[in-house]
Amino acid sequence: MPSSKSNLMLSSDISDFREMAISNEREPVEKSTTSLIENNGYQDSVYINAAKIFQGIRNEKPQDKILVRYGNELVPSLPDFKDECSQRSSYELAFSALKYQDLLENILLDSCFYPCQSIPDELTSLVVVMLYDLQDRKFQARQISDEEESIPEVRDVEHYLYSFKTKLAAALARCRIKHDALSIEYILPETLRKQEQRASALPLYAWINTLKRSLEDIYKELKKEGFTKVESVSDFEGYTYCLDKHCHDVLVFPASLKEEILNLELFTGYKLILQDKSRSLAVHSVKALLNMDDDIIVAHMGSWLTAAHMSVLSNQSTSKVFVCGVKSQAKEVELKELFTRMECGNIELLHEDFTEIEPTDQRLQKAKVILLLPRCSGLGVSNPIEFILNEHEDAGLLRDLSQGSVAENKLHILAETQLQELMHAMRFNKVQAIVYCTCSVYPEENEAVVNKALESGVEGSKVQPYRLSPPLWCNSEIEGPSDIFFKMEPSEISNCCFLAVLARQRDPAEVMSVKDILARAAAKGLLEGLDIGKSSKREEKRKKKSKVTQQRNVPKDTGVQTNIVEFLNREMISINTNSEVSPIKATGGVPQKNVNQTNSSIQLKKITKPISNSSLPGMLKNTPTLSSMSKVFERRTHIRKPRAEDKMVVLKPVEIVLPPVMVPYFNPQGNKSQISAQHYYYRWIGIKSSARDLFIPSLSKRLVKPKETLPSTMVKHPRPWI
Repeated sequence: MPSSKSNLMLSSDISDFREMAISNEREPVEKSTTSLIENNGYQDSVYINAAKIFQGIRNEKPQDKILVRYGNELVPSLPDFKDECSQRSSYELAFSALKYQDLLENILLDSCFYPCQSIPDELTSLVVVMLYDLQDRKFQARQISDEEESIPEVRDVEHYLYSFKTKLAAALARCRIKHDALSIEYILPETLRKQEQRASALPLYAWINTLKRSLEDIYKELKKEGFTKVESVSDFEGYTYCLDKHCHDVLVFPASLKEEILNLELFTGYKLILQDKSRSLAVHSVKALLNMDDDIIVAHMGSWLTAAHMSVLSNQSTSKVFVCGVKSQAKEVELKELFTRMECGNIELLHEDFTEIEPTDQRLQKAKVILLLPRCSGLGVSNPIEFILNEHEDAGLLRDLSQGSVAENKLHILAETQLQELMHAMRFNKVQAIVYCTCSVYPEENEAVVNKALESGVEGSKVQPYRLSPPLWCNSEIEGPSDIFFKMEPSEISNCCFLAVLARQRDPAEVMSVKDILARAAAKGLLEGLDIGKSSKREEKRKKKSKVTQQRNVPKDTGVQTNIVEFLNREMISINTNSEVSPIKATGGVPQKNVNQTNSSIQLKKITKPISNSSLPGMLKNTPTLSSMSKVFERRTHIRKPRAEDKMVVLKPVEIVLPPVMVPYFNPQGNKSQISAQHYYYRWIGIKSSARDLFIPSLSKRLVKPKETLPSTMVKHPRPWI
C-alpha cells in the first residue's frame, strides 16, 4: 500500500506539472472536441462507435509479440452515428487511442488490469478507448446525464476501469518517467507532435455556394452576424474572416470559431460549405480549362463536396458533372438528396468505378476535363479526422497517419494504383485536360506518377499528346519550367497540396472560333451578366439560308473581275517609281466558281509619299488621291476573317474611285488604234447581300467627262486587255 500511495502522489505531481506546461497547447484541441462537455466524458454511444472504428484500424502485431488480444470484431455492423457531432467525436477518440495504442497496452499490462476474467477479448477495443479518455480526464469520474441512453457494455467496462484507477495512474506515471516525458504527447514522434500543433491553429476554409447566394450577399449576411472582413490570416482577431488569395469564392475563418460558424444558418443551409482548400484549388483548375458546353468527370465518389463545388462553378444548363463509383442504391439516394438541397442540378451519378468505364462510353463523349483525386497517403494533412469525414476517405488511412510515415511497400502500392488511374484517364480521346491532385508529401505519389504517365505515351498517336501546363490561376507563382507543378507544403495556414495539369498540345492547324473563345471566357467568369448561350434553331436556319444566298449571289463575270485586278496591279507597278505600293493580290489562281470571302479581299499598303499630279490624268486632280483611297482599302483589309458562327451584319455600300481604264476603239478608216476621249471608271462597291467582306469591282455605267485633256505622258497599252 505505501508504494501504491507514493506512485499516486508522483502521478498527481507530474499531472499538475503537465497541466501548467502544456495548457496552451491542449486548449485548442479540447475546444475542437464538440461532444466533450467540460472534459467530463462522452455519451455511451460515442464509446461504442469509437471502439468499432478502433477495432478496424488498430495496429496488428506479429503473433510472437502479441500480449493483448482483441478477439473478433465487436459488432459486425458499421458504426451508427446520431449526428455529425457524435461522428466526429467517435473518430477523434478512436484516432487518439490508435496513436497511443502501445502506451495504453503497456498501462493495462503494468497495472495488472489485463488479463481480466470479467471482460472478454471482444471488448478489449472498448477498454482501450475508454482508458484513453479516463487518463485524459485525469482519472476523474464521468458525469452521466439522466436523459442519456445507457449501454450495458460501456457501464461494465467503465466500472472496472474506475476500480483500477490508482494502479492505472501509477502505471502511466512510470511510463512517462521511463520516456522522460512531461506528458504522453511527448512520447509521440516529432512529426506527429508538429502535426497536432498545426491542426490546432489551422484556419477553416469554406467555399460559397453561388447557386443559393451571391458573393456580395454572403458578405452582407456575415456582417449582420457580427463578422468583420480583414486582409489576411495574420489579421485574425475575434469574429473575423478573409478572402483566399487563390480562389475568389473561398473564405477563411479562424479555427477557434468552428463551433460558432457551423451553427450559422449560412452553413446549415448549404450556402457556405466547409472543405479543405486543396479541393477548391483542384476545382478551380478544372474551371479554368472549361468551355461552355463541356462535361466533367470526377473520378472518385468520395469527393461529394468536390463534385458539388464543380457543379456550382459549371454551367447548369449545358454541362454535366459525372461522378464515378456510386455503388449502392442507398448511397445514390442520399447523394441525390444532398445535391438537391445544394441546388446542384447537373450531377450524374455512375455506378461503375472510374477504371471500369471504357473511354468510348457514349455517356462521356462530351467530357473534356477529368478531375482525378486518387487515394493517397494523406501525410500532408494536419487534421486527418476532418479530411476523412469531409472527403469520405477510408478510415484505414488513420493507421498510417498515426505513425507519421508510410511503409515503403504500401507507398509503392499506392503509387502504382495512382499511375494506373492516371493512364486510364489519358486513354479518353475526347478529353482535352486532366487535373491530378493529392495531399501527399511523397514525390513517389506526385511528380513521379505524372512523369511516368507522360512518358508512357498511352494516349496513342492518333490524338495530340499531353504536356504539363501550369494552372491558369497561379502563373505568377510558378517561376520556371522545372517548377511547373503547383505545390503547397503543410503549414499552420494550409494543408499540403500537389496539383498537376495535363493538357493536350494544341494542333497548329486548329483555329479557335469566336464561339469557343467566348465560351472559355464565360467559363472563367469573365462574361458575368452576359447571356452567352446556344444559338436557337431559328438562327441556325437563318445562317443556312444566308450561305445559300451567298453562293447564288456570286457574279458570273468573275473573269472580267480577274482582268480588272490584274490591270490595277500593272498600273500600280508602273507608278511604283514615285510611291511605294504593294501589288494587289490577284485571284486568277483561284477557280472562278469558288470565289469566297478570303480570296476576294484586297490588301494595299499605305502610301508613304504623295503621287505627283503629272503621273495622273487631269480629271483625277480634283479626286481623292491614292493615299486616301489606300486608307480606305487598309481599313477594309483589317476587318477580321468572318466565321459561320458570327451573326450576319449588313455592311453599308462604299464607293471608291480608282484610276480610269481607257478602252481603245478602232477607226473604221484604218487599223490604227486610238485612245478614246471617253473614260470608264471602276468602283469597288460593297454588296448588300449576306456575303460579308466580299467586294466586287463593277463597271460604272456612268461616263464621266474629263475636265481637261490627258497629258501626253499617259501610259499606253499596245495590247488592249478587254
